[in-house]
Order: sequence, then C-alpha cells, then structure tokens
Amino acid sequence: MKRWLQKWTWLCLLLVFAGFSCGLMRDASSRPQVFLPDAITGYAIGGHDPVSYFVDGFPRKGSREFEFTWGGAEWIFVNEGNMAAFARDPEAYAPRYGGCGGYALTDGFASAGSPFIYAVVDGRLVFFHTVVNRFLFLSNATVLLLEAEAHADKVGCGPDM
Repeated sequence: MKRWLQKWTWLCLLLVFAGFSCGLMRDASSRPQVFLPDAITGYAIGGHDPVSYFVDGFPRKGSREFEFTWGGAEWIFVNEGNMAAFARDPEAYAPRYGGCGGYALTDGFASAGSPFIYAVVDGRLVFFHTVVNRFLFLSNATVLLLEAEAHADKVGCGPDM
C-alpha cells in the first residue's frame, strides 16, 4: 500500500510540474486576437456598429457595404460617416478590454461581453456578461474600473489598443 501511494505521489507531482512548465512556455502570441470575430457573423462585436453606441445611444447592425479592418477583425458600420469616425480614432469607439466583460475582469476572470449589455464608462464602451454584472460594475465604477484595468492584460483582454 505504501509503495502504491509513493507512485501516485510522484505521478501527481510530475503532472503538476508538466502543467506548470507548459504555462511558463506559453508566449504572448498564443493569446487570442484583440477582437475575436463573432462565430455567426464573422465581424467584431457581432456585426454591430461601435460608433452607433455613441451617436444613436444603442447598438445598430452594420452593413457589409461599410467594412473596416482594425485590431485583427473586420468591423462593419451603419454608414460611411460612422466608418470614417472609427477609422480616425478606433480606440475611442472600440469596446474597452477587447469586448470582454468588465465586471468579470475585476475578479481576474475573462468572460465574453454581450454587445447588448453595455455602458459608456469614463467615455469608453464597456460590455458585460449579464445585466447583474453591469449593475454591480456601475454601482462602484471608479474603483472597479481600476481593478478591471489591473487584470485585463493578465487574462488576455487587453491592453487597450
């Protein structure tokens, strides 16, 4: 019985060491792109016009007629004016944290943010995973924004471009 426990102990230690070694060898290139395209539409933020959040106050679906490549993804816009505004200053309109959920980042986790659950915080668009997460984030936005910033790059949701 004692020999059996020793073998399992060594096997467990070997697996832990192998997992730790793989984690150390992973480089920044293994991270996902800054803005992953939506699996269905193939466009960033599900094919919604990022400028429309600021101009119209709600997300609007873009048109394939107005495409722009930035941040490793294709973005589509409602009209040429919105596309030109984004092209001039994409950082001002693109979602903060690469579209990851803002509240989850405060705890050091990456979650996919929804283009339908959002807020403009400190002049930037922030997505959230749930309505509850949005409420909790906005209840103490100043402090939680700093916490999210601190964790964003560690979990592959940053830095902001």
